[in-house]
Amino acid sequence: MKLSSKGRYGLKAMCELAKHYGEGALSLPYIAGETLLSEKYLEQLLSVLKKDELIDATRGASGGYFLKRPPEQISVGEILRSLENGLEIVDCLSGECKNKSTCHTYGVWSKLYREINKCLDGISLKELVEGE
Repeated sequence: MKLSSKGRYGLKAMCELAKHYGEGALSLPYIAGETLLSEKYLEQLLSVLKKDELIDATRGASGGYFLKRPPEQISVGEILRSLENGLEIVDCLSGECKNKSTCHTYGVWSKLYREINKCLDGISLKELVEGE
């Protein structure tokens, strides 16, 4: 499995929001500068995270983005599933497989998917930022 730039860069942006949790909203230019991402691309990523209710935004001169929950209550798995279309490692896990009941490899992919998610769900955004 290889994560796309959406997952990697979105996680960086979330780390920036976590570092400043409780300090108010961070502006798009500020987050872009800290993460070295273009504002246009960053805005696309933040839009997905907002739609999935991981972050929220305020408008106006002092507006910007902020986490909807404390960093210790947001898992890396939640963030990556939001940005990476559920983190499905093979198409058959989404229910599109007609041979699921007779497929010899389905169990491997299913177990691998569960273990990846278990690992990522066991890491909070707070732990990631604090380097735990």
